[in-house]
Amino acid sequence: RKKHEVRRYRIGDTEGIVVAGGNGCGKHLDQLCNPECVFVDQDHSVYVSEWGNWRVMKWEEGAKEGIVVAGGQDSENSLKQLNGPNGVVVDQSGTVYVADEGNHRIMRWPKGATQGSVIAGDNGPGTEPNQFNFPYGLLFDRHGNLYVSDNENHRIQKFNIEQTTTN
Repeated sequence: RKKHEVRRYRIGDTEGIVVAGGNGCGKHLDQLCNPECVFVDQDHSVYVSEWGNWRVMKWEEGAKEGIVVAGGQDSENSLKQLNGPNGVVVDQSGTVYVADEGNHRIMRWPKGATQGSVIAGDNGPGTEPNQFNFPYGLLFDRHGNLYVSDNENHRIQKFNIEQTTTN
């Protein structure tokens, strides 16, 4: 995190190679600033959530620059913004799901979208089933259920995305 880069290590490798960032902290497309979570898709593209730039970047294998796929519009709560992006997962259609920790919500950004939609939370911090208190990690199971680690509530919540409506 302090080097503002993501490295890939192979078994037995002690150095690794930079696959995202590595050019200091900044907002340029060849930089990361405080990378938080990583997801690697089937094409070996690396998705990185960044606290320093309030965005999620996609780095295709071998790329020298990333592509902003979510956020990057400062740290507020509009549908174009993220406030403390953490856990990130990407489905097979390229839709990006982000734990928007500071806004206590889970966002969905379809491939190529300029804004996301809320699929869970966005009701302020709290302990109710429709609330989070700093959501962090995300994971899909093979049935399409989304699991969210709700950090300050010390719980894991399960959502069927097909049945989830936006707020």
